[in-house]
Amino acid sequence: MTTEETPRPRRVAIAGASGYTGAELLRLLVQHPGVEVVALTAETHANQPISQLFPSLAGFVDLICRPLDPAALAAEAEFVFLALPHKASMAVGADLVKRGVRVLDLSADFRLKDPAAYRTWYGFEHLAPSLLGEAVYGLPELHREEIAAARLIAVPGCYPTSAILGFSPLLARGLADPETIVIDSISGVSGAGRKPELPTHFSEANESLKAYGVGKHRHTPEIEQELSGVAGRPVTVTFTPHLAPLTRGILTTITARLAGPRSTAELLGVYREFYRGRSFVRVLEEGRLPETKHVLHSNLCDVGLVSDARTGRVIVVSAIDNLVKGASGQAVQCFNLMAGLDERAGLWIPGLFP
Repeated sequence: MTTEETPRPRRVAIAGASGYTGAELLRLLVQHPGVEVVALTAETHANQPISQLFPSLAGFVDLICRPLDPAALAAEAEFVFLALPHKASMAVGADLVKRGVRVLDLSADFRLKDPAAYRTWYGFEHLAPSLLGEAVYGLPELHREEIAAARLIAVPGCYPTSAILGFSPLLARGLADPETIVIDSISGVSGAGRKPELPTHFSEANESLKAYGVGKHRHTPEIEQELSGVAGRPVTVTFTPHLAPLTRGILTTITARLAGPRSTAELLGVYREFYRGRSFVRVLEEGRLPETKHVLHSNLCDVGLVSDARTGRVIVVSAIDNLVKGASGQAVQCFNLMAGLDERAGLWIPGLFP
């Protein structure tokens, strides 16, 4: 390819670069062949070099973090990734979209279509409800074409990514009873973010495993919204998250009653067909189930399953890295589609997969 044919790098900014997802975005984007990172913001670390916060970035990116100013970001960047806390992205995202910037929001602020759901599950009134209908849920395996044309992407949560990818093929084919879905997920501590809090202190989380948010976790409506869309009817799930003494990774186990007798081999065939051409979902062979170690630092989602003839139920297991496919890598995958690039750019492992 000649210099004239080489695509112009897209100018990209990250708001909230000092958190785990912001740092993971930087790790991916700084080596992305189609990206120029032009600005970083971090309110609590303004005027500090990003390499001071994350020494692993020294020599790769030398930008100084600065306070968040939407007008300044819009003047410099074509795309802005918002790696901000829940509730902090609403006004900023709306402002940037109004200024003609294409936005990828990694918080929950634009994921739910119903404004009332934010009052119920997050305890606040949505400040930009008119954008909820426009925002595209950023799961490329389900919404590839809509993502490519979008101005605003709601990057999915980590738990929902593992659950939705894990169970969508069965609902799409009507092979499982949508009223019997039980989802149990185990996450590493980085899923709680970088801000120090007592439950994630080493002495609290190490050598312990606990359930939390039982019956009320905020990712529940997100899972139900997307699975309902796949099923073509309302879906209600029982979702229980767990915290494990891991740095990163999510393992999700989903069980439901099958609509009729199906072998493990038959169901795996359904999954392979559903995810054909979807580079980042690996359907494992019969007899193998996912492990978090096998997807660490990658944008992959591994899926395996067992059909339990004795109970008439299916057991599906999925694994992702919560900071990559569960957040920043997924955001980059969406960016690639929006920018007209190869969906795998900056995310693939050359030579490992075709």
